[in-house]
Amino acid sequence: MTEYDVIVVGAGPVGENAADYAHRSGLSVALVEAERVGGECSYWACIPSKALLRTPDAVAAARRLPGVTASFDPKEVFARRDYFTSRGDDSSQAEWVSSAGITLVRGWGRLAGEKAVQVGEEVLRARHAVVLATGSVPVRPPIPGIDEVRTWGSREATSAEAAPRRLGVLGGGVVGCEMAQAYARLGSQVTMLVRGTLLPSVEPDAGERVAEGLRADGVDVRLQTGLDAVAPAGDAIALSVGGETIEVDELLLATGRRPNSADIGLDTVGLEPGSAVEIDDSGLALGDWLYATGDVTGRAPLTHMGKYQARIAGAAVAARAAGTPLDTAAWGEHSATADHVAVPQVVFTDPQVAHVGRTAAQAGDGVREVAIDIAVSGASLHADGYSGRAILVVDTAREVLVGATFVGQDVAELLHSATVAVVGEVPLSRLWHAVPSFPTISEVWLRLLEAYRA
Repeated sequence: MTEYDVIVVGAGPVGENAADYAHRSGLSVALVEAERVGGECSYWACIPSKALLRTPDAVAAARRLPGVTASFDPKEVFARRDYFTSRGDDSSQAEWVSSAGITLVRGWGRLAGEKAVQVGEEVLRARHAVVLATGSVPVRPPIPGIDEVRTWGSREATSAEAAPRRLGVLGGGVVGCEMAQAYARLGSQVTMLVRGTLLPSVEPDAGERVAEGLRADGVDVRLQTGLDAVAPAGDAIALSVGGETIEVDELLLATGRRPNSADIGLDTVGLEPGSAVEIDDSGLALGDWLYATGDVTGRAPLTHMGKYQARIAGAAVAARAAGTPLDTAAWGEHSATADHVAVPQVVFTDPQVAHVGRTAAQAGDGVREVAIDIAVSGASLHADGYSGRAILVVDTAREVLVGATFVGQDVAELLHSATVAVVGEVPLSRLWHAVPSFPTISEVWLRLLEAYRA
């Protein structure tokens, strides 16, 4: 079969969701994948990175309680990582695709004109829609000598078999921070070079506290510091930094990602290869047939946000195919409104950073920031010497939250309540009646509301 109602290019979690939602509506769907079904997140990103972080994090948390002696075997951490990534075997994911009634097509998919996708020598045709879900690829910085040495990207960092003795990390975003801490706790001597500050897209206090956490784990964090050049040094790599030479055994380039759109045939339909595929809030990119979801769009490049976009795009494809009017109003069934105002993210460092919506700087005028230390009964029971910070950004005219940030041990589980409050535009007067359970870290919500009223 070479003709389907819908063709989805890219079988990561984003493409899987788009395919599933379209198929649930009775459409035939082909899902095209050049590498592993399950995509970057399953094998090289979210899942393995969190597996590498979790055991050292749990041990560090246990040590914050009196009378506890805890340790771990790094080999077992890597073995557990391999369990969660199935050692790269995507057969179970492929079986799910088949069981869902979706046709899996292996090979590199490229647009070949309107409603056409070429895979090898075969051209697949779509009756209704093509959905691009090709993700993103690492950005390689133009540093003198970079092509003369081996480097790690996020894939190599999450799939390594052991911790190197000395690791250099270039970049202070999520990948750089998480992997610097993971490998420091797994036994590496880590040097981190960051041109600006850590985690520049979140509240400044969050980045400062993460820097403190990294340094407490022995990471040499150098802010406002660039990498001038690199060169081979025997089996090692020599980093030139402001006149100083630092030798490392591996160098992780955590310098961002860009949409994976350079070689997917965008030029055959009049779009610019290598650029983000611009979409409307229903996921539509071109005409009434070309959709895009996830990192390839450049919008909210996070796995969970890509899956959100994919669910909406899959439903929109089905509605248009059936001739049903779309609900594209803000927060409508076919509108990815959260992309603009309510993107949640957790940075799984120690301390964790959990944030949603806008920072005070991003929100601009007409907001008030409320910031307090997380000093509540639940936190003091959770860990001796608990240190954390909670920040709300409030639209003072409407008295609703437009942003929230939590920094501290295990604050990730606070995030969804904040996300619900932002998405639902729950008035602070109503949040006052959402009573936090005692004794939990969620008690900080009451303290934040009291601080706002003061």
